[in-house]
Amino acid sequence: MRRVLCAEYSCLGIRILICRPNDCYDPLDPNGNITVTFDIHDWRSDGYAARVTIQNFYQYRHVDKPGWNIGWSWTNEEIIWSMFSACATKQGECSPVKYGGAHSCMPNPVIVDLMPDAPPVNMSENCCRGGLISARAIDPLRSLSSFEMTVVNLDGNSTVYPPANLTLLAPGPGYTCGPVVETTPTVSSDFGGRRQVQVYKTWKSTCTYSTFLANKTPGCCVSLSTFYNPRVTACPDCSCGCRDADQSTVSCVSEVDSLPLSDVEKADIVQCTAHMCPVRVHWHVKNNYMDHWRVKMTISNYNYKKNYSDWNVLVQHPGFKQNSTTFSFNSTLLPTAGFADEVALFWGLQAYNNELLQADQRQLGSVSTEILFEKDSGMFTLRNGWALPRRIYFGGEECAMPLPDTFPVLPNGSSCTKPPRYLFLLLLTYMTFKSLASWL
Repeated sequence: MRRVLCAEYSCLGIRILICRPNDCYDPLDPNGNITVTFDIHDWRSDGYAARVTIQNFYQYRHVDKPGWNIGWSWTNEEIIWSMFSACATKQGECSPVKYGGAHSCMPNPVIVDLMPDAPPVNMSENCCRGGLISARAIDPLRSLSSFEMTVVNLDGNSTVYPPANLTLLAPGPGYTCGPVVETTPTVSSDFGGRRQVQVYKTWKSTCTYSTFLANKTPGCCVSLSTFYNPRVTACPDCSCGCRDADQSTVSCVSEVDSLPLSDVEKADIVQCTAHMCPVRVHWHVKNNYMDHWRVKMTISNYNYKKNYSDWNVLVQHPGFKQNSTTFSFNSTLLPTAGFADEVALFWGLQAYNNELLQADQRQLGSVSTEILFEKDSGMFTLRNGWALPRRIYFGGEECAMPLPDTFPVLPNGSSCTKPPRYLFLLLLTYMTFKSLASWL
């Protein structure tokens, strides 16, 4: 497995992240990867039939629209005679060979999933979702996709070799796949678990994700506010890039712009802001009770051209060590490696708020929830930004956080809020009348 090992250093308040792309590791998802499995389950005179499975082991990273595509290079001039539950994007030149009606004669085929409206005769289990794959922690039953293919042109050669140079786009770049190697053959159960069935041969490749390969800039940012401080900590300026100096190119649209969005040709156009991010996550510390405290989390979509379906948000915060209740979202705690703070995953309710709608020129698309935390008297505090998150991820990508020295702070360093000024006036009036009454 190829991993990326990252080390974080801090100097003068600036975070420096150093990564080695040959050694990828995500401590918030230590076992995350996408595994591609080739199971040969049937031999024929000039080839074999195989089932290919794309299994997502990432807890919070899913495959969104327009879905996955997978490719490889044949090592022995193989040809895909037929394919079931998926299709190759190009047939290639098949006339020089005896398999003129083959599904694909490309030496480096690229395969895509079928759409949900595909004919039932072409469908099988775990297929035909348009290439969408759920995160494992959210929907394990939909965290894989599979298809079948018949491979020919081996001329009776009993020695078969796995494909090489496996590539995975899910849907964009960022995944690096290791070599396809032979492993222990896959065993499945039949007859209600009474019988075990083993395939003839199994090949596997593991693909890992690197943000540094996929994105030049973050795709989201975090803003903060609290009930005890009127100051709102906005997203850092230029969190996701800055507006182009050349105003003749449309990179963002102002709220007051009269340009119809239908006339904008670019795929992703965001609202013009200081942070220029398509998504903002706002964390607001709302209330402080005797035994609990409450937070409101709002996710806003500044993208005029894109809905985020099956979105999710990951939050690292020490408060999740205690019991918590989430309203309006689904949530679960995730295991981590090497972190004292707990990590919670949030996602929308099906058919209610699982799609973060695109913005329009009247309002942003947004979803929100409130989270009620139990207090631990030995740990809970409002000092030094403890009630604010350590990290937030949206859709598997880390969001740009404000610097700690910009966090909202307690008034005068106190652990409680200042009483409103009118309370002092009421108290002064009461004491004055009480004193006058004692003299009469």
